Order: sequence, then structure tokens, then C-alpha cells
Amino acid sequence: MIFVSDLDKTLLRSDLSISDFTKKIWNEFKYPLTIATARSFKGATTLLKGLKLNLPLILLDGAMISTPDGEIVKINSINKDLADEIINSVYKNFKDYPLIVGFNEVRDEKFLYPKKLNIYQKELLQNYKNDNRVLNIENLRGLNYNLKMVYLGEYELISQIENFVKSNFNVETKMTKDPYINCYFLTILHPLSDKANALKELEELLEIDKKEVFVFGDSINDIGMFEYADVSIAVKNALDEIKKRADIILPHTNDEDAVAKYLKEIK
Repeated sequence: MIFVSDLDKTLLRSDLSISDFTKKIWNEFKYPLTIATARSFKGATTLLKGLKLNLPLILLDGAMISTPDGEIVKINSINKDLADEIINSVYKNFKDYPLIVGFNEVRDEKFLYPKKLNIYQKELLQNYKNDNRVLNIENLRGLNYNLKMVYLGEYELISQIENFVKSNFNVETKMTKDPYINCYFLTILHPLSDKANALKELEELLEIDKKEVFVFGDSINDIGMFEYADVSIAVKNALDEIKKRADIILPHTNDEDAVAKYLKEIK
């Protein structure tokens, strides 16, 4: 068996911490464990300090699979020309710029943001002070490898941008309410960038049968792996759309160590 957990609002507490109880259960667990998150390598591994990470990590909603020491196993990125076309077209129609996570050179992770920020982008970037990946760009353009492009704003605007992008470009889109900021965000990814696709690739890499995969999650970007995995487990605080697709709904929230309490009972 292998167990794969989302991070935000699932394994992580709402203050982005991991309790000593969760660390103990995770580190002593006898079956393989890993994560599938929208966060980047640096973002995820910084938050996971204290956990034993032995298996490849699914990152950036499935755009990348990486070893725990940062070696890239698989990458699905939007090329620079397409990224620039999306940036220019969305700005022309909606006067909005995205945040971009990716590389110009592989493993040299960059987090680009536009010179002019909206209020939600400003709030988000408060969490990235003194982060040397973060670059303020006067004339925002795509990187050589664009792992994800993210628009933040009010529901009406973000839903309009999503419909526009889906109608004009061959990309994967995921729109959901931000778990920490009072706004919606739209993530634009390579068509094969999905947790479900990355989960399949991980199974092939580790030679694990699909019937042995258990996944934990709470939000829209977990739907793919919930539908793909043999056993899908929602935390108590998960969105209703996730609970409808779950085989198991836990009686505890992320702030009550839901994942660790479930793992503790596995014999």
C-alpha cells in the first residue's frame, strides 16, 4: 500500500504547521507515504521539515514529480510562447496579470509577479518576504518552463478569465476559493498537469498497483486523484464536492490531525 496526502487544509493545520503528533505518526508509519500538493518543491519541503520524506513528491498540482532532495523525475510545463500568448490575451481582455512559478533553467525555481499588483496578490506575497525565488517583473513574460500560472481575484472576474482561457488555449485549468485569502484563484497548467496523472506516473515509477493507493484531500484540485485512486479519503473540513467523491469521510478536520489519526489505526 501507499498513502498520498494533499497538504493545505488536509495534512497541514490552518496555520501551516504540522503537530508533533502528526510528525510522530508519519515518521513511524510502516507503509510508504508521500504528498500531492499545489505547492512548489521549496514551498512544500519548507513546511514539511521534521517529516521523513523517502518517496517522490507530487508538486504544483501534478506539473512536477521530484525526489525529496530536489531531483526532477517528471515535468510538464507550458512553453514560453504559449505562456506569453496567454499573458497578453488575458491582459488585453481583462487587464489582469498572473503570478508564475517555473524555471528558466531546470531546478532554478522562480516565482514571478507583475509590477502592478491587485489587493489579493499583495496579500499573498506577504508570505514570501525574503524569498529569493520571488522576482518583481516590470514587463511580465513567461519562463522557459512555466509550471503554473495563477490569477487571483473576485469570483466573477476569475470565472470569466477561466472561460476565456479554456475556450482559446489547450491547457488545464483549476478554479477554487483560496483557503487563506478571501478570493478565488485560477491555476493554469500543462494539459497533463493533474494530480491524477502524476499519481499514475508515480505508480508506474514505484511499480505499485492502483488498488493499493490511498489518497487524502479536501479541495477541487484533489478531485482527479480521488476519482483515480482506489481509496479516497476526505477530511471533515473538505468541500462538499470532495466529500461526494470520497470513499471515506474522516470525523476530524485538518486542525485535529485527521490524516495522522487515520494512519494511526492502520495495522
